[in-house]
Amino acid sequence: MMGRLLPDSVEVVDALGDLSGPLFPEEEAVVSRSVDKRRREFVTGRLCARRALTRLGVLPAPLLPGPRGEPVWPKGVVGAISHCEGYRVAAVARRTDIASLGIDAEPAARLPHGALEAVSLPEERARLRRYWPADPHIPWDRLLFSAKEAVYKAWFPLTGRTLEFEDALIVFDHGRRTFFARLLVPAPPPLGGPGGGFTGRWAVHSGLVMTAVTVPASSLDGGRGVPEALEDAASLPG
Repeated sequence: MMGRLLPDSVEVVDALGDLSGPLFPEEEAVVSRSVDKRRREFVTGRLCARRALTRLGVLPAPLLPGPRGEPVWPKGVVGAISHCEGYRVAAVARRTDIASLGIDAEPAARLPHGALEAVSLPEERARLRRYWPADPHIPWDRLLFSAKEAVYKAWFPLTGRTLEFEDALIVFDHGRRTFFARLLVPAPPPLGGPGGGFTGRWAVHSGLVMTAVTVPASSLDGGRGVPEALEDAASLPG
C-alpha cells in the first residue's frame, strides 16, 4: 500500500501483521530485554527492510538504531521504517536516486483528546476545521500527525538535527492527495532554504493513514520552492 505513494526507484516491503525470522546477533542485543510488542515491531520492521534491501541488490547486514533511534542503513542507501497496529512497512532507495525519504503509517482514527494541540500550529488547526466538512471520513488530525512524522524522518538524515512539531507547517491538497511542509527553521539547500520544505503524498486506505516524503538526489543541485498548487490553502472541493 505504501508503495503507491513512492517513486519507482524506492523498494517497499510491507506486512499486515508480524513476520518471524532470525535477527543478526547485534540486532538481537538491541531487543533482548524489550517487551513483546516492541520486539515484534522491531523484528518485522527489520525483516521487511532486509527484503527491500535484497530487491535493491544490497547484501543483508545488521540494521542498528542510530542516536535518535533511526535505522542506520548500509552505505549508499537511504530508508525508513514505520509500524502501527497490524501494519509494518520499510522503504529503501539508493542515495544516487533519493537523497532522503520518510514514511509513516497510522491507524485511520482520530487522535486522543488533547493530542492535536500538542502536535499542531494554530494555523494548521484552523485549516483542519475547513477540511473536515469537505471530507469528514478522513481523520485529518491523525493525517496531520502522520505527515509531520514522515517529514521528520526525511529531515533528520539531511541535517542531523531534531525537528519539533511546531517547526513545520503542513498544507494539504485534498484533490491531489499531496501535502507541502513549509519549514519554519533554517533549512539546508536541498530544501530550498528559508520558506522551503518537503512535498509529500498521502492516502487513507484499509483502515490506515499513510504518508510519504522523498527528496530526489537531483534536488541537491538546486532549491525547492513552494509548489504553486499548494500555495492556496483553501484547495479543498466546495
